[in-house]
Amino acid sequence: MKTNFINFIVTILLAVILSQFLPWWSVMVAGFVSALFFSLKKSAVFFIPFLAIFLFWTVYAFIVSNANDFTLAKKIAVLLSLGKNPYVLLLVTGLVGGLAAGIAALLGKQCSTLVKPQ
Repeated sequence: MKTNFINFIVTILLAVILSQFLPWWSVMVAGFVSALFFSLKKSAVFFIPFLAIFLFWTVYAFIVSNANDFTLAKKIAVLLSLGKNPYVLLLVTGLVGGLAAGIAALLGKQCSTLVKPQ
C-alpha cells in the first residue's frame, strides 16, 4: 500500500517536471522510471501510473481549457464527435495519457525484472 502511494506521487512529480521540458511523451518516461525503481505487484504496475497520469492530464487540461471558457475544447469535441461536450474531451485526454503511462510502466517493470540479479 505504501509503495503504491509512493509510486503514484513519484509518477505525478516526474510527469510535472518532465512536461516542462519534453513533449507529451514525457508521461511515458515518468511511468517507466517510477515502475523501474519502485516495485509494484500484479495489476498495480499498470493501474497506479495510469491513475496518476489520468489525474494529472485531466486536471491540467481542465485548468488550461477553463482559462478560455473551453472554446478550443468545444471545437475539438465537435471534430471528435463528442457532441460539443468539452468535459468528455477532458476524460478522453486523461485516458490517452493514462494508457501511455500504464504501458510504459509495464515496460519499466519488465526491464527491472530483466536486470534484477537472481
